Amino acid sequence: MQIRLSQLNYHIGNFEENVRKIIGEVKSAKADGVDLVVFSELSVCGYPPRDFLEFEDFILRCEKAVAEIATACVGITAIVGAPLRNNVSSGKGLFNAAFVLADGGIRQVVKKSLLPNYDIFDEYRYFEPNRDFDLAVVNGVRIALTICEDLWNIEDPLYITSPMDELMNDKPQLMVNIAASPFDFSHREDRIRILEKNCKKYGLPILYTNHVGAQTELIFDGGSMALNAKGELLHELDYFKEDASTFQFDGDLKLVGEEKTIDARPKIERIHDAIVLGISDYFGKLGFKKAVLGLSGGIDSAVVLYLAQKALGAENVRTLLMPSEFSSGHSVDDSVTLSENLGTEYEIVSIENLFNNFRQDLKPLFGDLPFNLAEENLQARIRGVLLMAVSNKFGNILLNTSNKSECAVGYSTIYGDMNGGLSVIADLYKTEVYELAQWINRNGEVIPENIIAKAPSAELRPDQKDSDSLPDYDVLDRILIEYIENRKGPAEIVAMGFDEMLVNRILRLVNLNEYKRYQTPPILRVSKKAFGMGRRVPIVGKYLC
Repeated sequence: MQIRLSQLNYHIGNFEENVRKIIGEVKSAKADGVDLVVFSELSVCGYPPRDFLEFEDFILRCEKAVAEIATACVGITAIVGAPLRNNVSSGKGLFNAAFVLADGGIRQVVKKSLLPNYDIFDEYRYFEPNRDFDLAVVNGVRIALTICEDLWNIEDPLYITSPMDELMNDKPQLMVNIAASPFDFSHREDRIRILEKNCKKYGLPILYTNHVGAQTELIFDGGSMALNAKGELLHELDYFKEDASTFQFDGDLKLVGEEKTIDARPKIERIHDAIVLGISDYFGKLGFKKAVLGLSGGIDSAVVLYLAQKALGAENVRTLLMPSEFSSGHSVDDSVTLSENLGTEYEIVSIENLFNNFRQDLKPLFGDLPFNLAEENLQARIRGVLLMAVSNKFGNILLNTSNKSECAVGYSTIYGDMNGGLSVIADLYKTEVYELAQWINRNGEVIPENIIAKAPSAELRPDQKDSDSLPDYDVLDRILIEYIENRKGPAEIVAMGFDEMLVNRILRLVNLNEYKRYQTPPILRVSKKAFGMGRRVPIVGKYLC
């Protein structure tokens, strides 16, 4: 039997486009003599649909889409993902299901058992877990068909039930898993390890198909794959692109008509490709075309400009250079050089007069109080107003340029540099931004070396440097990673060799600035624990403060 994995970029709720893509792949596979074509989890409606699942009209359109796809499945079988109504009187109203389509209709439905309810996932809010286990049979082949987390119980102590243990009672010949598995920079290795363990435990080969494309902050990297019964990786589909591959099944798996490919790109290249895809799909799926950002002469805005130019094209990105009396001359010069290197439009708009006018108008209120954070933040907010004015006037979506280190400790200004429609690098620590900048320059200078080499500074007061009030970023980021990603408390972090007073101060800053992060634009997720929907902590919590 020939089986094709089809890895597509879906658009949540865009049933017409999703159905068009799926049927197009079904017809192409049929023309190539394929017996079974496999699509990913909730492919019909896109993942994650979230509260759209609470709309009756949305479920009706899902059902109509499945029926339409089924009419194309004559002489070929397809597996698609979609919600299924729970027709019993107890439990949640829906299942997360895989539909086996053949002979113009629905031949079988398999339901998801293990519903993730951690980090970015909230499936138990909508779906009832499956408790009935049956194999899918296609052309006489007995398939253990599972949905995403149904295979992850092999490493996760939260899950006691094992769908595969139940399915093994009926002696399957092949495992097929349909997934919607979001990207983080180490998740490829996690997936391979999980699939390898399943193959070795059950002595079966596996075909795994995943989403590709971005849905707001979530980026799906594709990387659908096949492993043999020994757990050996046979082939990976492309990452960050739509792709399809066909396999021959005759007791084991064999790639048909292609060279074996295994992805070997380094972490930083994966992050680059993920963010470019995230920007591209955010704009494309929302119908936006042009972006604007403030270019400060610092490394964060430089990296964001490069990523935006890669995603949208130079003709669709413009920048404002907004120097003040505290801006160094090379900040403007470096920004101009970068813009010219990338071929992007730029304008220089000084904020000095605006800032002085504000200070004059505020003098009756401020009196002789010394220059402090109020005046610093005022400059950031003036720049935010100018950028939003350009956004409103010309329809350019403002890109936020804050990094994760700044977001963590609150070194950003609400209604100023926190403005924007999308946070591009807010899941990259400052040290990772530097790493990405060096990777961008791997074949020659794109980002001027002076931007990378100079000491980080907000340039909001004379001779200001980030190190005036923060530890060096290599120290700060290591503490933040232990607290945010690894969920270690202060005593555990201190035991790793960090100064106790510094640890307490940094963690207090993280907790006190949660209110700011609630007002941050959507953040493109590239780590295991991004700020936003995947990290749910109270604003007014007392812990560690």
